[in-house]
Amino acid sequence: MSLEARARELFATAVEAVQPDVVMRRSVERKDNSLVIDGRTFVLRNNLHLVGFGKAVLGMAAEAERIAGDHLVKGVISVPYGIQETLRCHGKNQMLLKDNSRIKVMEGAKHNLPDGDAQNAAECIKQLASELTEKDLLLVLISGGGSALLPAPIPPISLQEKHDVTRRLAGAGSTIQELNTVRRALSLLKGGGLAHVAHPAQVVALILSDVIGDPLDLIASGPTVRTDVWPEEVVSILQSYKLSDSLPASVKEVLGRASPRWENIKEESGGNGRVLNTVIGSNSIALKCAGRRARELDFRPVVLSGDVCGDVKAVSRLYGLLARFASSCDELAPELAAEMLRLGPEVGVESWDLCRTMQVLDEGRKEGWGATCLLAGGEPTVELTGKGRGGRNLELALRVGLELRGMELPPKGPVFLSGGTDGQDGPTEAAGAVTDGGLWEEAQAQGLDVEGTLNDNDSFTFLSNVSGGQRLLSPGLTGTNVMDVHMLLIPSISIRIH
Repeated sequence: MSLEARARELFATAVEAVQPDVVMRRSVERKDNSLVIDGRTFVLRNNLHLVGFGKAVLGMAAEAERIAGDHLVKGVISVPYGIQETLRCHGKNQMLLKDNSRIKVMEGAKHNLPDGDAQNAAECIKQLASELTEKDLLLVLISGGGSALLPAPIPPISLQEKHDVTRRLAGAGSTIQELNTVRRALSLLKGGGLAHVAHPAQVVALILSDVIGDPLDLIASGPTVRTDVWPEEVVSILQSYKLSDSLPASVKEVLGRASPRWENIKEESGGNGRVLNTVIGSNSIALKCAGRRARELDFRPVVLSGDVCGDVKAVSRLYGLLARFASSCDELAPELAAEMLRLGPEVGVESWDLCRTMQVLDEGRKEGWGATCLLAGGEPTVELTGKGRGGRNLELALRVGLELRGMELPPKGPVFLSGGTDGQDGPTEAAGAVTDGGLWEEAQAQGLDVEGTLNDNDSFTFLSNVSGGQRLLSPGLTGTNVMDVHMLLIPSISIRIH
């Protein structure tokens, strides 16, 4: 099997590990008339209710119904517009609910923006939760995209007014933390609001994370994670961006109310609280499973980090330097080592993780440990300078391929893969691509303009033309999303015997 074929297999393994049905079966165990989740047992007495919101919850809900449907009373899930038809077209029937399902599917949030349909779904979810008693068990399924699918502005704020405030705040240069603070302050269900509405029922939230570091309060804006919202803090944020004077009267009214919004509800990630939040699928789980498969394919797996972020230019430079370092018998020049240590924190890789990885790669190349599989994940960013078709994975793979220019070609030289676990990178049909040191020469032979491609952010068109598009990674819609997977496969090098 070629290096490229093995890279593709490892990506497929990573995606399979975080499929909605797989993560549900791994995390939810049925024992007679009870469910065991995260070490805790929940008794089933025809008292199970289910709600969900996000791009992957349809598959999660289908598996939940297979596991405990005989005790399910009712359910409502809010999913992206058109997803049922899309899954059907991609042959993902296991992610669809049966015709006689007790779970109501509501589609909304066209173009990943909150809309009236999503607001109606949020109202149905709120209504279901509000009717529960202390004898009921509410299963809450959450995945990426959940925030747009659960819009519930605090009356009298309208959806449009809330959207305008957050859009203007984002446009003014606010941080993601500030944006989430304001968003939660204007929402009934975010920041622990859903758990509050469901009290005194037992709430169990199963979370498929698409956020770096898996922070529970940020995934879908934390509807089951209590977050104190102080209007004074929100007003201060809005004032700092000179937006407070132009706020709608409804927003001023809500922010003028006494705080905090609700009584304290005991919430834990374990223990005996009435709310249990547990991450059942994440980028780190995908990387761990890919690492196990890499070992079966005779690679030595090394996980660099699952928190890669920052500009793809810096990320690609770091990967290029790591590839050269691991593939060379010579010592790394001091200035290149310094550049790597500078780039690490810039792209979300802790200095300790980078030094650990460099030490392992150094030992491998000096002692001839064999082929290495360097794994990483996260969500880098692309600076948009053009109007071409592309995405962060396609552009990262292209840029790393250029960084590898001049190195040996596979099977003696390294191979790089970058892919989005949802199967779609930007507005394209590909999830990413596989590249190596031969990319530059191939492009030159075909008369392709590399620099023009990068300036126009047209990586999909470029990689569709190189090698007849064979470098593209096109698994189709996967039905899950835990950000991106990066891998650098480095063949064993001949060691010098002195």
